[in-house]
Amino acid sequence: MPLLVMKFGGTSVANIDRIRRAAKRVGVEVAKGYDVIVIVSAMAGRTNELVGWVEEISPFYDAREYDAVVASGENVTAGLMALILQEMDVPARSWQGWQVPVRTTSTHSAARIEEIPTDNITAKFTEGMRVAVIAGFQGLSPEGRITTLGRGGSDTTAVAFAAAFGAERCDIYTDVDGVYTTDPRVCDKARKLDRIAFEEMLELASLGAKVLQTRSVELAMRYNVTLRVLSSFGELSDTAGTLVCSEEEIMESNVVNGIAFSRDEAKMTLISVADRPGIAAAIFGPLSEAGVNVDMIIQNISEEGRTDMTFSCPTTQVTRAQKALEEAKSRGEINFRELVADTAVAKISAVGIGMRSQSGVAAKMFRTLSDEGINIKVIATSEIKISVLIDRKYMELAVQALHDAFGLDQAT
Repeated sequence: MPLLVMKFGGTSVANIDRIRRAAKRVGVEVAKGYDVIVIVSAMAGRTNELVGWVEEISPFYDAREYDAVVASGENVTAGLMALILQEMDVPARSWQGWQVPVRTTSTHSAARIEEIPTDNITAKFTEGMRVAVIAGFQGLSPEGRITTLGRGGSDTTAVAFAAAFGAERCDIYTDVDGVYTTDPRVCDKARKLDRIAFEEMLELASLGAKVLQTRSVELAMRYNVTLRVLSSFGELSDTAGTLVCSEEEIMESNVVNGIAFSRDEAKMTLISVADRPGIAAAIFGPLSEAGVNVDMIIQNISEEGRTDMTFSCPTTQVTRAQKALEEAKSRGEINFRELVADTAVAKISAVGIGMRSQSGVAAKMFRTLSDEGINIKVIATSEIKISVLIDRKYMELAVQALHDAFGLDQAT
């Protein structure tokens, strides 16, 4: 039979009533003739509760036991979903990650999927099972220990199963009814997109849009897995979400398809750094080793052998970045006069595959911000993205102005 993968996030399975509703959606697809692999998250709030219990015991916990505890949330949801489906006379059973097995690396709390053998589940489908309910977010290390994939890992689990089993489609059910041109809570003119290209979705996800986890979009793009983002709270017959697909499946789109933003950004500047070969490696090497996620980078023009180096990172990593750079300075690896951190900035990005073939996007973006009296601190570009850092107090104004300027409230 044709196969579907359906993933339900934490809000979609927050209590028994919501799990029942999700199960009814699965039943609709089974009635259409599909075998279904269901990937479930932990019930809303449960993972945070489990993490809190571990941290209450010790801030220096054993990462292997952390994963054993935290993975249990998904196990509960999978068992409950299977029980409800059985009550609906749908042949179903639950699977924990180690039972499949979902083979991962040994990096606890941030493992990566290496292989999903299909034999066990395929055999059960052959015997008459119609739904395999998989505990998302978890797998099995080469050492035989339970691992977890990090926040949002159930999205990655769903896409990986769809790729491994050659599923017709992977449906991601969330608390929103699709992907929007920007966050509707910031701009009331935001419009739901019918389709969006993998590359655009990947940029939006990495730039702050929280609809899909970045790793899941990367995986879908690599294996050409068609994704559909849907709301689990609409009518059971509603299938009008957003299709995330290859660029070739989109006939025509706006030049800019979305405005993304990240509120919690910081701009850090090393003042008066020696301008010599290898200085960038000497700066960003220690930052990488410290786990600092550097994004935008700018180096000023050199004067008398000295220059300024500016980069952005999440505000939560500022202290870590300062410590790494000061330690590198004390070791004599780099020499700078001052390290200045501005933690009151936001990143605004315009994203669209249409930028490849149409000029003037940057000019329009900069002119729009200028007309609103918004100063740009840092600029970074790629083939389908333009990002700027601005003062955080202007973030909502900038999003609304750019959304209007690029006519995102109007479909192509």
